[in-house]
Amino acid sequence: MAKMLPILFGFFVMGFCDVVGIATSYVKNDFGWSETMAGLLPSMVFIWFLLLSVPSAIIMNKIGRKNMVQISNLITILGMVIPFIMFNPVTCMIGFALLGIGNTILQVSLNPLLTNVVRGESLTSALNAGQVVKAISSLCGPIIAAFALTSLGNWHYLFPIFALITLLSGLWLQMTKIPKETVTEQSSSLGATFGLLKDTTILFLFLGIVFVVGVDVGMNTVTPKLLMERCGMQLSDAGLGSSVYFICRTAGAFIGTFLLARMSDVKYFRIHILAALVFLVALFFVQGEIAILTMVGLVGFTCSSIFSVIYSQALKARPDKANEVSGLMITGVFGGGVVPPLMGAATDTIGHQGGSLAIITLCVCYLIFCSLKLKTSKN
Repeated sequence: MAKMLPILFGFFVMGFCDVVGIATSYVKNDFGWSETMAGLLPSMVFIWFLLLSVPSAIIMNKIGRKNMVQISNLITILGMVIPFIMFNPVTCMIGFALLGIGNTILQVSLNPLLTNVVRGESLTSALNAGQVVKAISSLCGPIIAAFALTSLGNWHYLFPIFALITLLSGLWLQMTKIPKETVTEQSSSLGATFGLLKDTTILFLFLGIVFVVGVDVGMNTVTPKLLMERCGMQLSDAGLGSSVYFICRTAGAFIGTFLLARMSDVKYFRIHILAALVFLVALFFVQGEIAILTMVGLVGFTCSSIFSVIYSQALKARPDKANEVSGLMITGVFGGGVVPPLMGAATDTIGHQGGSLAIITLCVCYLIFCSLKLKTSKN
């Protein structure tokens, strides 16, 4: 357990990328960007999952998982320092790009690093425990941003706070002896790794990661905008709506950790994603603040453990290629960079946030399809 704790704390750093949801609204106000332009900011974070995940997995085969985690921490710290020292549109994009690069490497390496200390039937539950920590971090992001704005005078103070936490995470992990995996100079090639997509199960799961991350980032981004559009709230108050989403997501992931130890991963997936669709459809029609936050929270609750289920199903499908599968699955996180621009374009086209909700609904519909394609099995 002692060896597991610094790894789980690394999931807190992993949650920093979700701050791009509320940061998008702050940056849009700071620079007067359009919805479409602001939608590009999440892309600066999540596009790196498409470009760097598989190369990171290949390098990880040579230098080891723990070393890759530490590289990610250094990049994340740099990304947080730059926009704090000088904040303008260019340094803002650079900072969030470095956050995305660091987070890409972290997600590729930290998930399989957990398998160095947790094995077998406990893997899905352990991975989900990491997602609980990540969810806690995600819900803290808007709160820290609001605190920085109201108490410190500028939301930019969020950056050095994140940098300090990342530094502490790296130091804790460095002082902890983690059982080493076997490293090899003969790592898989890009072609061989992407060749795993010929396996239809891996393909369905890869696309599942794309769309579940799209839902997560999409909900994080659209929630404050819904509250401002339908309830006339100010950004500093509406931003806390994202925290409601992540509080419910955290609660769902915590409960899911226990449920997944007792029931089929796939059965859990099917039940929860169908419920998510019901609550998301309701979100098209509700108007009041309480009703909106209730539906947002229920979507967060039902979608909370879907990423863990999909990821663990992929590792179980090809345990002999754990690093490569990890890189491939984390490549799918680029869905968080594709969905927000589509949401922004849809919203600009029809003139209200119903366009954003429509894009998120399409993502959920694929996840329902994915859940029905998987075979039910006991953990």
